[in-house]
Amino acid sequence: MTVLATGLDTTGAEYTERRAQMLAKLTEVGSAHAEATAGGGEKYVARHRKRGKLLARERIELLLDPDTPFLELSPLAAWGSDYPVGASVVTGIGTVEGVECLITANDPTVRGGASNPWSLKKALRANEIAFANRLPLISLVESGGADLPSQKEIFIPGGALFRDLTRLSAAGIPTVAVVFGNSTAGGAYVPGMSDHVIMVKERAKVFLGGPPLVKMATGEESDDESLGGAEMHARTSGLADYFALDEPDALRQARRVVARLNWRKAHPDPAPAAPPAYDEEELLGIVPGDLKAPFDPREVIARIVDGSDFDEFKPLYGPSLTTGWARLHGYPVGILANAQGVLFSAESQKAAQFIQLANQRDIPLLFLHNTTGYMVGKEYEQGGIIKHGAMMINAVSNSKVPHLSVLMGASYGAGHYGMCGRAYDPRFLFAWPSAKSAVMGPQQLAGVLSLVARASAAAKGQPYDEEADAGLRAMVEQQIESESLPMFLSGRLYDDGVIDPRDTRTVLGLCLSALHTAPVEGARGGFGVFRM
Repeated sequence: MTVLATGLDTTGAEYTERRAQMLAKLTEVGSAHAEATAGGGEKYVARHRKRGKLLARERIELLLDPDTPFLELSPLAAWGSDYPVGASVVTGIGTVEGVECLITANDPTVRGGASNPWSLKKALRANEIAFANRLPLISLVESGGADLPSQKEIFIPGGALFRDLTRLSAAGIPTVAVVFGNSTAGGAYVPGMSDHVIMVKERAKVFLGGPPLVKMATGEESDDESLGGAEMHARTSGLADYFALDEPDALRQARRVVARLNWRKAHPDPAPAAPPAYDEEELLGIVPGDLKAPFDPREVIARIVDGSDFDEFKPLYGPSLTTGWARLHGYPVGILANAQGVLFSAESQKAAQFIQLANQRDIPLLFLHNTTGYMVGKEYEQGGIIKHGAMMINAVSNSKVPHLSVLMGASYGAGHYGMCGRAYDPRFLFAWPSAKSAVMGPQQLAGVLSLVARASAAAKGQPYDEEADAGLRAMVEQQIESESLPMFLSGRLYDDGVIDPRDTRTVLGLCLSALHTAPVEGARGGFGVFRM
């Protein structure tokens, strides 16, 4: 039998402590999520409702099939910045008329839905996901355009939003725009470049320049409705394909548009799968608060894969990296999971071979991170750690099957790259609240800076200020610690969300289903030169 056994003692003090630490972190993440969900705050939410309008998430809920999940993406975008958490736009994957779609919705309670630099990054990431996974894109539009005080950070890169819409359409991926309110200036190109456009009567306003700008530019007097109202665009300009009487009617019509797309997934959904043999609740007590302490990733695997059934590959070779085959919600996956943190030459070579095998078999790869990076030291340098680490990174870089990444614990240095970090374009990347990611650990980085400063002082023949050194180390450690935390990284779109460990199987299942909308094909050769 290949069902994983468990050695997790859920009654022990160590498990209890780890669980308590994880729950405390989840409380912090929950507060940040609540801030994003609150939008612009009570005042602006009340004003929006007084106008008889639905909130962004209410629009999404009406659009989706009843009782189906919505996988919200990048909900903590802009966390830790000068902009509101959530970045004034909601993005995610949901099912509409049986079709998995990428949905974006402006939040008009946050500065009128205006786009700031983080809104742009979040929307571009959503477009990237839609394109890679061939998901129809539905835009629920109500935005005053760019947040003008930050235009210098939006205007130049912002053109990619419109480029993406045309490229999606050219690739045969449907785009649908539902306009509920303002869609002005550059925002007018969202409906202008979408395949299907629905506008709401007496609410939608789509124009390149509103009445004040037209007056200033041409001297012409005009009003909103004649310049860019829904009825004008439905009767005169032809920009609107469908004329909706109100918001629920617009969302109903959007569902009908999707129903008529004749959209098919490249791969049919698999048969229902057996749940894991162990309780997902137990995932809360596996990762230690001190990431220098190792944990067995098989305990995680046993609680997320179908039937806890896992065929391990090379279990006796390179044991600090666990590799093997499983199914998750019926979909085949190859899993690479860090055990003891450090990657040695054997682990690197094992990973490269395993990635090649997955590509031969067209099997998606799941990377579970807990690594402090590749091993350093004279013995390991002489043993070829650079070329073996490069071999692993080569394999990850040129692999063509879809990759999923979950940061459970540490994800430091080049180990983050070898395990398919953000720069290596995983289809989706999520983090647990226990995760940390940086060039190296805070103590190590501060120590390196201290050693460099000491060497510099010695070379100049100057005395070394130990008190200043202690202060510097403390300051650097605090800075790196804060910048390596998952909410900080999620705020900068370095992941697609910080998730509750108990939701890992569900989140990965939704991602696997979405990515199987597109063909899953591995590389047949095409890898760079492997140094042997």
